[in-house]
Amino acid sequence: MLDSLILLCLGFCLLFFLFRTKRPKNFPPGPRPVPIFGNILQLNLENPINDLKKLSERYGQVYSIYIGSRPAVVLNGLQAMKEALVTQAVEFAGRPQGLMVNHVTEGKGVVLLNHGPIWRDHRRFALMTLRNFGLGKQSMEERILAEVSHLTSHFEKSAGKSTDPQTLFHKTASNIICTVLFGTRYEHEDETLQLIIRMITENAKIVNGPWGMIYDTLPLLRGLPLPFQKNFKNFETLKKFAGDHVAQHEKSWVPGEPRDFVDCYLDEVEKRGDDDSSFNKSQLIFYLLDLQFAATDTTSNTLLTAFLYLMTHPDVQERCQKEIDEVLGEKAQASFEDRPRMPYTQAMIHEVQRVANTVPLSVFHTTTKDTQLMGYDIPKDTLIIPNLSSVLNEESQWKFPHDFNPSNFLNDEGEFVKPEAFMPFSVGPRMCMGEGLARMELFLILVTLLRRFQFIWPEDGGVPDYTPVFGITLTPKPYKLGVRLRGNQ
Repeated sequence: MLDSLILLCLGFCLLFFLFRTKRPKNFPPGPRPVPIFGNILQLNLENPINDLKKLSERYGQVYSIYIGSRPAVVLNGLQAMKEALVTQAVEFAGRPQGLMVNHVTEGKGVVLLNHGPIWRDHRRFALMTLRNFGLGKQSMEERILAEVSHLTSHFEKSAGKSTDPQTLFHKTASNIICTVLFGTRYEHEDETLQLIIRMITENAKIVNGPWGMIYDTLPLLRGLPLPFQKNFKNFETLKKFAGDHVAQHEKSWVPGEPRDFVDCYLDEVEKRGDDDSSFNKSQLIFYLLDLQFAATDTTSNTLLTAFLYLMTHPDVQERCQKEIDEVLGEKAQASFEDRPRMPYTQAMIHEVQRVANTVPLSVFHTTTKDTQLMGYDIPKDTLIIPNLSSVLNEESQWKFPHDFNPSNFLNDEGEFVKPEAFMPFSVGPRMCMGEGLARMELFLILVTLLRRFQFIWPEDGGVPDYTPVFGITLTPKPYKLGVRLRGNQ
């Protein structure tokens, strides 16, 4: 009797799942899901990018997969990406709810806020405040170059040897955003800085890694002491870090005289003076962590990719250095305004961003209403996965889609051009807020270091491995960086 009851329950669960996962009418095609797991067993959870590419080759630029019982539509290629995120920007501007990232951030911040007035207000505030604190101006250049001087000192001490850059650029990027958010920088040896970087990088790997996928797919396991719980524990420490900074600012804050982003936010809270306002201390803490994470992990991993390829492509490095020397001449330091006179160096930096593919699946979207895409019907609240990798490597869009070659960004006259398919920051209204800061950081850091140093693959470095470690961001595998002072210094 008991056996029959168990079989009946299992059969009922199976039928319920099959009913729940039946594709809506005219929904994008895709592989058949299996009960409970959906399609995750058909993906390499360590890095699903190649599997997503194979599915696109079979089902087209727009196809569907199931994460557990939840349907998701994967966008591949420039045409699908533009039609969804640009042409139908509002319809595809939502953010998914109920995933690990939502639970960790408690539905606050700005990156994961769903489309609506609260998101619009906070995004507008961030863009305005970053601009007022020097984004695109000389004051931001000075902040970046001041931090680069610490990098230069580190490499001078390492000249003639090799060094481990694994967290070096994370410290630089984190300090730059800390000066904007909190008016504070940390020494590279500071335990707080090292702890924050470790937790940011760990969480980036957990959220989009196997355990993050298991959390999102199998809700019944969420309360168990499995490795994904580390994400929540880390975030509590990060919340305390940001909360302590806010508390210190509240003690010394002078209304109308902002020193940094936190002061500007406190001014905004006072100006609104409404208990129901979305501008509040709790929101501020998650807002700060959004910006800290976005500005630290993406830029640093792009820099790690840059030096991996510059070491293993010495001809590219040498050509950049020649151009930098010619343009800067006797100037004491580089300026962001030097970019137009450095077409090859600009091309190299953009090519690094293309091959780095730092945020391969962007940040997931959802549809805000029932809509259509490339002939398919997409219901409201459908999970949307923009596969940016598919655009950055699309064969019809690049001269050398599978090679590291700055010529992808140069025309026949050697002038810098930026193809439409270049979208490492995504596109549309939800593209990365920190694009302007990242572009300035990459240019000033790379030009300053290439002017002073030569970077060489160490003799004991083994065979270069370009295979990245997957997560929210792609990270190059650890390597050693050989450093030499240049002969003209």
